[in-house]
Amino acid sequence: MAKSILSRYLNPEVLSRISGRRIEPRGLVIGNLAGAHKSPLSGFAVEFAGHREYVWGDDPKHIDWRVYFTRERYFVKQYEMETNLVCHFVLDTSASMRYGRQQQQKLRYASQMIAALGYAIIHQSDKVSLATFDEKIRGVVPPSNSMAQILRMTELLDQCEPVHKTAMSDCLTELAGRMKRREVVMIFSDLFTDLDLLETALQQMRYQRHEVVLFQIMHRDELHFEFDQMTKFVGLEMPDELLAQPDQIRQAYLRAVQRHNDELETLCQRNRIERVLVDTSLDMGTVLVDYLNQRSRLNRGR
Repeated sequence: MAKSILSRYLNPEVLSRISGRRIEPRGLVIGNLAGAHKSPLSGFAVEFAGHREYVWGDDPKHIDWRVYFTRERYFVKQYEMETNLVCHFVLDTSASMRYGRQQQQKLRYASQMIAALGYAIIHQSDKVSLATFDEKIRGVVPPSNSMAQILRMTELLDQCEPVHKTAMSDCLTELAGRMKRREVVMIFSDLFTDLDLLETALQQMRYQRHEVVLFQIMHRDELHFEFDQMTKFVGLEMPDELLAQPDQIRQAYLRAVQRHNDELETLCQRNRIERVLVDTSLDMGTVLVDYLNQRSRLNRGR
């Protein structure tokens, strides 16, 4: 049973293509284990960060005697600690994510991306968690860096039923209230939601100094509207239907989508949030490799 669930979400070819690529946080992180990422806390290990004046109770072995002979005052050396990354995956399981067939269905594609990224992060000894939501938070898998975490996550993903509307901003606000440390939050959604309310929720995460990444999951039909004959369009979250000739509404639809995406991009830039537009018709291995390469370049250049 466990193997069959894992096989639905973990593609060996995708895993092999992202193998060995580290996922580093953009800023300093705070964790509770020694790891490979810089922490904003100071300690007495790893890499020299600076000095502070000696206070009673400090270990004398950390006194910098060269500074003492220069300034005739006691200073202790401080070092940057390295710590573990915690990455929270947040998945929109509302009805609009049901669009698409087989591997190109938005929910399925996003779920497989989460499983692959989660596997890669755990493989580098860091922690991942998963939360699913629509009108409310449906399921949560707390952070862990055990390989058994992947099975727990895929079991939750397998239970997702995209049939409800979304209350994205409320759910993100609630989840932000549960995140106490400075961590990485990766949100997977088509982002068909009120952007003003979304920004308020995202600003709370940014105020808490979390790094936020929005993976905007869209089907090719939504991006390019390549329908060529009379089509009935049925709402997935609203009971509306529209019978239309695609040629007559294509330009208006594409303008509306472009306007929404432009506003979303402006929102992200304003709040220093990374946005990744994902077309589910594209090879997932290529999408992830391109994203991780870009992330690595930006990290080197910061």
